[in-house]
Amino acid sequence: MTALPQRSLNDGGTIPAWGMGTYGHQGPAGVELFAQAARDGHRLFDTAAQYGNEATVGVGLAESGVSREELFVTTKIAGGDQGRGSTRRGLEESLRRLDMDYVDLVLIHWPNPSRGLYVDTWLDLVEAREEGLARHIGVSNFLPAHIDDLYEASGIYPTVNQIQLHPMIQRRDVRSYLDEHDIVAEAWRPIGFKEHLLDQIVVENIAEEVGCTPAQVVLKWAVNHGIVPIAVSSKPERNRENLALAEVKLTDTHMHALDSLDAGQRFVWDPLTHEEW
Repeated sequence: MTALPQRSLNDGGTIPAWGMGTYGHQGPAGVELFAQAARDGHRLFDTAAQYGNEATVGVGLAESGVSREELFVTTKIAGGDQGRGSTRRGLEESLRRLDMDYVDLVLIHWPNPSRGLYVDTWLDLVEAREEGLARHIGVSNFLPAHIDDLYEASGIYPTVNQIQLHPMIQRRDVRSYLDEHDIVAEAWRPIGFKEHLLDQIVVENIAEEVGCTPAQVVLKWAVNHGIVPIAVSSKPERNRENLALAEVKLTDTHMHALDSLDAGQRFVWDPLTHEEW
């Protein structure tokens, strides 16, 4: 089995260049889905306290037969667990549900600015990393101003910012900031949702020309831009296709055509107003 390529993190570590989301998959079917994905070669698995499936992910990965050291497991601190002390307890509960001693990456799920606790939450995560509960720390759905607040308080930038991102939601201003500070952009829902990304004629035409699926086209677009995409399907064969991105070759012409799909802010969930608990 060919090892997945890695992206460098600003703390000296690495993260697989693409991985698997877990949202919406629970129970015995989820256990088998994640176990099979790990056996097939997926190494990056992304869950969250808010997803309600950390136990499912933990059991699935344990049953896969893949050693813990080969896996890169991400979870997220829910809005209700933000704040000094609460963050630590929230992470410990995530580890209990996952049945793991540590996670490779823990993210603040949303900034939830109305609570004003994301800086305190970050300071707790810094301490959790120092104690070995998480190997890397980062954020999700943060804007540059939020990240500036974190750095001002701690002198530490996140390793990752997981944001809504794909060819129709390119977030070029945020990505430019992340590149400037060596923060990896990770993409949630990288194959789209209500945007009907996979039905775009440009995507379908490129898939036909290259000989791959539309999902592989948009995932490889992300990888070629240095973005780490995390996608999931209930069908193991789709997850195997999502894993095989090294085989997908997009030309500069293909990339320029996909770049032209950007719809600006139309479909973006605004972190200044959208909050989750």
